[in-house]
Amino acid sequence: MRVFVTGASGFVGSAIVKELLGAGHQVLGLVRSDKGAEQVTAAGAEAYHGDINDLEFIQKGAAACDAVIHTAFNHDFSRFKDNCEDDRKVIAALGDVLTGTDKPLVVTSGVGLLNYGRLVTEDDVPPATSNVNPRVATEEATKAVAEKGVKAYLVRLPPSVHGEGDHGFVPMIINMTKEKGESAYIGDGNNFWPAVHRSDAAVLYRLIVEKQPGLRVFHAVDEQGVAFRDIAEAIGSGLNLPVLSKSGDEAAAHFGWFLHFASMNCPSSSEKTRATLGWQPKATGLIFDIKNAGYLK
Repeated sequence: MRVFVTGASGFVGSAIVKELLGAGHQVLGLVRSDKGAEQVTAAGAEAYHGDINDLEFIQKGAAACDAVIHTAFNHDFSRFKDNCEDDRKVIAALGDVLTGTDKPLVVTSGVGLLNYGRLVTEDDVPPATSNVNPRVATEEATKAVAEKGVKAYLVRLPPSVHGEGDHGFVPMIINMTKEKGESAYIGDGNNFWPAVHRSDAAVLYRLIVEKQPGLRVFHAVDEQGVAFRDIAEAIGSGLNLPVLSKSGDEAAAHFGWFLHFASMNCPSSSEKTRATLGWQPKATGLIFDIKNAGYLK
């Protein structure tokens, strides 16, 4: 199978490329830089050098392949809503070229959309308004192309997709901790972040394109909920800095724009995902990786 992977040189995308190639598939990997092209080529895939927002260009890439895995997303949070609406356009464009082909489209979303303070499952849906979280655009767009007949799948990633080379939320927290000279959590710290190692997430994407099951929403969740206090304590201990509870204005001052994410409480089940695909995560957990995978250098 030849698979078109957007964001192919990214933290998650590069793991997917490696997993697909290791299973005997071919990969056409969309990259936006010369460095990314070199990385994808070195891995054994074909680099497709261009802009994710060049819709005609990505449609040509999708049309040339047997399946599409979409992981690219602009994580500039200063224009988060605009980026989410751009993602809506990308998914619609991919859907247009895949309509009537029976080729699978696997789209990346996040369980953080289901910030309900209870255990959420693959059956849960995010609030039907971008005023709550603009990233809902991704799921709305995927639903729209599915209604046109596209074999569309959603993979919801947890707040922490971890492993060596991570540049996501946990490294952001570590940088804040170094800057402030203290590691913090909010209230009692018993708000829960699900987590998965990127290599396990990559296996899930591969299984979806190979098996193309009837279930259309999957949770790439190994640990259904790691207490944020445990994350803060692992960071504080590793940096030899105090670990403190913050609330109200103090929490807002410490976390700034990140306060929403630090407060997130979205423990998540992957029971249906595992049962449907036979997916069994095998890699290390989040706290282990914080302590041992180069996060605290």
